[in-house]
Amino acid sequence: MSDLAARTRSGPGRLLIAVYAIFALSATARSAVQLAGHFDRAPLAYLLSAFAAVVYIVATVCLARGNRTGRRIATVSILVELVGVLTVGTLSLVDPAAFPDATVWSDYGQGYGYVPAVLPLLGLWWLRATARPE
Repeated sequence: MSDLAARTRSGPGRLLIAVYAIFALSATARSAVQLAGHFDRAPLAYLLSAFAAVVYIVATVCLARGNRTGRRIATVSILVELVGVLTVGTLSLVDPAAFPDATVWSDYGQGYGYVPAVLPLLGLWWLRATARPE
């Protein structure tokens, strides 16, 4: 195992990866149920839930790999996550009619204790903090 991967997956990195994995599972399950059962009710919200699931899956896998390529892809996916949370969070407050059902990122992740708003900040911080040897 490379030193970079070991730093990425050590200590708080394990918790971060676990939280991303939980969000990957929950967003995937939520979007599957929404898309399969009620797609016509709120297609935009449900497709955004599916997109969030893919972002969380990519971030989880890449953080778990921890190598240079994985970290680069994780950084991009976490930045996409941050933009998504901020954009969807804002739009869901400004135009609630566009989001008749919540997504993971609606209201900045209110339904998930605002963890979706904080998680990308922690992910980016951790990638930066573990980028260089101590």
